[in-house]
Amino acid sequence: MSTANPAPPPLPDWAQSLRDQFSAGASSQFLIHGNVGDLVETPRPDGSRDFLPLDQFLREVMFVGYDTVLQYDRGRGLRALKGAEEFTQWVTTYTGQNPATLAMTSLREPIKALELIDHYILRSLNLDAIRRAGANVTPPKLAVLIDYAQFILPNGDPLALAGDVASHLVKVLGWANDPSIHRHNIITLIVTERLNDLNALLTDNPDSAKIEIKLPTAAEARRYLDWLRDRQFPDLEARSDLSLEVLGTRLAGLSRDAIRNLISALLHSGGRISEQALSLRKKEKIERECQDLLEFVESPFTLDHVAGLEPVKAWLREDATLLRAGKSHALPMGYLICGRIGTGKTFIVTCWAGEMGIPCVVFKNFRDKWVGSTEGKLEKIFAVLRALGQVIVFVDEADQMTGKRDSGSNDSGLSGRIYAMLAKEMSNTQMRGKVIWVFATSRPDLVEVDLKRQGRLDVHIPLFPPRTQAEYHALLFSVARKLKFPIAEADLPELPEGSEFGGHEIEAMFVRALRVYELQGEPKQSLKEIFSRVAAEVRPNAHGKKLEYMDLVAVRECTDHRFLPERYASLGPEEIEARIEELRRFV
Repeated sequence: MSTANPAPPPLPDWAQSLRDQFSAGASSQFLIHGNVGDLVETPRPDGSRDFLPLDQFLREVMFVGYDTVLQYDRGRGLRALKGAEEFTQWVTTYTGQNPATLAMTSLREPIKALELIDHYILRSLNLDAIRRAGANVTPPKLAVLIDYAQFILPNGDPLALAGDVASHLVKVLGWANDPSIHRHNIITLIVTERLNDLNALLTDNPDSAKIEIKLPTAAEARRYLDWLRDRQFPDLEARSDLSLEVLGTRLAGLSRDAIRNLISALLHSGGRISEQALSLRKKEKIERECQDLLEFVESPFTLDHVAGLEPVKAWLREDATLLRAGKSHALPMGYLICGRIGTGKTFIVTCWAGEMGIPCVVFKNFRDKWVGSTEGKLEKIFAVLRALGQVIVFVDEADQMTGKRDSGSNDSGLSGRIYAMLAKEMSNTQMRGKVIWVFATSRPDLVEVDLKRQGRLDVHIPLFPPRTQAEYHALLFSVARKLKFPIAEADLPELPEGSEFGGHEIEAMFVRALRVYELQGEPKQSLKEIFSRVAAEVRPNAHGKKLEYMDLVAVRECTDHRFLPERYASLGPEEIEARIEELRRFV
C-alpha cells in the first residue's frame, strides 16, 4: 500500500502569494518591499522552523528547483547564488575576461551588470527556442534578484534622470513586459525597503506585481521568541517578568532583528525583562526605525484631569470600554478634534490615550524636499502602525500636515501625494479598532472634506473656552493640579465678566503669578492674592474675530448635538454660515 507524500509545510503569506502569481502566469517580475532586511520564518519538512535572511530563504526554499539564481547590488556586484560554475563559464566566454577580475571592476557597475543579466536572460530564451526546434538542450530555470534597487532605479522624473539610470529602467521594465519571459521559467525580483523609493514607471507598471513583507504580528513574534529561547537565550523565560505570550504581544511592531537586539540588550550583564524596561527599549527602537518621525506619548493623565466637557468625556470613555471589550466593529475609524487655539485639543487626546491603555504616537514633520523621500517615510510609518496591534495616531495641526487633493505647483505635487497616501490608509476598514486616527486643528475648514468624511474621521468633536464662572473654576483648578500650583479650589478667584480665556492663557496666568511670587521681597503676598491680581490685570486676546471664526467652523464640523454648548446648539446652519462669511475677512 503506497503512502501519500506529506503536504509541504506552509510558506509565509507573502511567499505563497508570490508563488501563486508566478505559477498562474500573472507576472514574472515582483517588487518585494517592506521588511526586507529582516529574517524570514522558514518552515522545515520535519515540522521545525528556522529564521533565514531573505536571500538565503529565496535560494533554499523559493528557488530550490532552479538551476541558476543571480543576485546583484551595487555594493557586492553580480554573483551567482546557484549555478555558479555554469554562469562563470558563460561570463568567461561572453566577455573574454576572467570573472574574478571582472567582478572587481565592471560587475559592480549597474550598466555592465544589468547588461550581462539581460544577455543571460536572452541566452536562456534562445536555448528554449532551440529546444523547441528539436535540439537536445535544456535551458536553465533562472531567477534574478536585484537588491537595494532604490540605488539603481531611483524615484524621479525619467526625463531628468541621467542616461545610465534611464537605461537601467528600460532594461528592468523590459524584463517585466516581455511576453516571452512570461512563458518561461524566468523570474525577476526587485527588492527595496520602501516602494516609493523606486521609480514610478516601475511601481506603476501593471506587469510588475507588488509583494509586501510585513513586520511580524504578535503570534509571529511569539514563535520567534520560542526559537530564540531554544537557540540563543535558554534562560529567557526565567529572566522575564512577562510570559512569552505577553512578550510577543508587546513586541509587535518590531522586526525580528530588532527583537533579538532588544532581548539581548535587556538580558546583558544579568538584567531582567521588566514591563518598564521593555516599553522604553521598544519606544526607542521604533522611533529610531522611523527616523524619529513618530514620537510615542506616555500620558500620566486620564480624562479625570479634563475640566468640564462631560458629553465629550462620556463618548470617549464609551469608546475606551468598547476597545477593552474587543468590540472593534463598533468603534469609529477616527476623530477630528477642532476648536480655537487654547481649548485643550492636544491635552484631551493625551488624557484619552492615558485612559485607553494603548500606545499613542504623534506624527512629527515628515515632509522632505527630496522627490519620493516623504512618500517613502510615510510608507515606513504605515507599516509600523499596522504592526503595532492597537495604537492611537495623533496628527496635530492637521490642516498643515495632511496636504491637499489638488496641491497646485508650489510643491511639485507633494501635498497631493501625501493626501492620497493618508486617505487610502485611513479608510482601510481592516484596521478599524487597531489604528485609531485623531486629527486636531483650529482650522478644520482647511482640512480636505474627503479626508475628514465619515469612514475616515467619523466623530467630529468641537471644543470651546468656558463661559460661566463655574466652568472657569473647573478649568482653573484642573490647570492648577496639572502644574502642581499650591492653591485650593475654594481660593480660586472670580474672573472678569465676559472673559474668554483658554487653557493655555490660564496656564500662563499661573506661571505669571509664580513669577511675581518668586521675585517679591519679604513679607510675601500669598499666591491666592497674587493670582487674583494677575487674573484681573490680564488683557483678553486681541484677535477676537479670528477666535470666533475658529469657534464657528468647529460648530459646523460637529457630528453630535451633545457636544455643543447651548449658545451654539440653538443656531441653525444658515445662521452659522452667514456669520462665518462675515468673519472670513478677519482670518
